[in-house]
Amino acid sequence: MRQASKRIPDSAEKTVRDIRRNTRRHHSAEEKIRIVLEGLRGEVSIAELCRKEGINQNLYYRWSKEFLEAGKKRLAGDTAREATSDEVKELKGRGPPAQGDLGRGPD
Repeated sequence: MRQASKRIPDSAEKTVRDIRRNTRRHHSAEEKIRIVLEGLRGEVSIAELCRKEGINQNLYYRWSKEFLEAGKKRLAGDTAREATSDEVKELKGRGPPAQGDLGRGPD
């Protein structure tokens, strides 16, 4: 005898989605690079590394692919280097450039 499937109310589904979204970890670029480089060293298996870092293997492989593709493009000269987070903070700390400073190089 088949049981009728129980439908979860929309509000409960929304609550679960919100909890998952709010508890999702956000990794900085530096963390991603560290993890990918550790995996490329090959000292431990990818499965063990992912368990240690608390990430899914699919996520590791996606980061690894993005890392290698970005390196390939950079070596080919296809893209300009993006500013690091420290450089962005420094520029934001300076404030907007004065009107006469636009287009001028460093003194």
